[in-house]
Amino acid sequence: MTRYRLGLAASTAFLFLSPTLASAAPDVVVSIKPVHSLVASIMKGVGEPSLIVEGAASPHTYSLKPSNARALENADLVFWVGPGLEAFLEKPLEALPKNAKVVELEDAPGLTKLPFREGGAFEGHDHDANEEEGHAHGHDDHGHEETAAEAGHEHDHGHGHDHGHEQEAAEAGHEHEHDDHAHGGMDMHLWLDPTNAKAMATEITKSLVDVDPSNKATYEANLTAVNSEIDALDTEIAAQLKPVLEKPFIVFHDAYQYFEKHYGVRVAGSVTVSPETMPGAERLSTIHAKIEELGAACVFAEPQFEPKLIGVVTEGTEAKSGVLDPEGGALEAGPALYGQLMRNLATSISTCLSQ
Repeated sequence: MTRYRLGLAASTAFLFLSPTLASAAPDVVVSIKPVHSLVASIMKGVGEPSLIVEGAASPHTYSLKPSNARALENADLVFWVGPGLEAFLEKPLEALPKNAKVVELEDAPGLTKLPFREGGAFEGHDHDANEEEGHAHGHDDHGHEETAAEAGHEHDHGHGHDHGHEQEAAEAGHEHEHDDHAHGGMDMHLWLDPTNAKAMATEITKSLVDVDPSNKATYEANLTAVNSEIDALDTEIAAQLKPVLEKPFIVFHDAYQYFEKHYGVRVAGSVTVSPETMPGAERLSTIHAKIEELGAACVFAEPQFEPKLIGVVTEGTEAKSGVLDPEGGALEAGPALYGQLMRNLATSISTCLSQ
């Protein structure tokens, strides 16, 4: 009799546990830190996503590790920006089982997407365009270039996915390679515009609800909180940058135009077109001349790449040097990273330009 009662109790307990087991968090894998931060924020109270590009590594130069491959094989859901940024992921994602949902966030509805600029000294023609677009902040509408939205991409790849951007790649002329921005293609540092970050968070939430509807209420409540946090962050950064909007500066590579156009700061050029390719003497000479011509106040390095080049282009000028980290390589991964990343950019720029 005792054994029967114990067995019945165990069976009853299992029945009560079953719904919990059914609503366990999905296995979610994310490519890079800024996106991981958004996903982790939406998943608060449900689970934690795993991250591929950890530490100070850069997606521009990353090689997939065996542990990353195993995580991808077990994933229910994978988030990445797209092959223009994480080229190392394209073939592994194509090889995933068909039941894995892969979300390419460059196709999220409502994104503003910008093409890479020609060359490395782009102050003359691009800053005027920034002013005309009215991106000096306070805007609620980027004039959304409805790239993916107009194409009707809800982007439920279910896998064996059709990227839907072969045309963009053909126009870029580099089969998704990120090695030469001067030949075209879209700038993939989408998260540096906070309005884009909100669009990405919305797509992340939708995808999580699709694979895990039992936690829909939590995901949607977290999205509301994330949107409020980003709005407050946006207002804070705009106020911080306002005193230095007219001072030109040079960046290591052209990764900041979303931040630039949203807040109205003046990026006059980049030391290198692409971080995988170090600039030659002619390019360094051109940037050096641009610094002198514009009286550029600062030249910014990035923590993942060789900083000695900054000394070369600033030699003999009045320009100061600083560091910008657009991918959060120096930050600890997690929900707080996105806000820290954006605040650090604003603080580095305002501090250096105020000197």
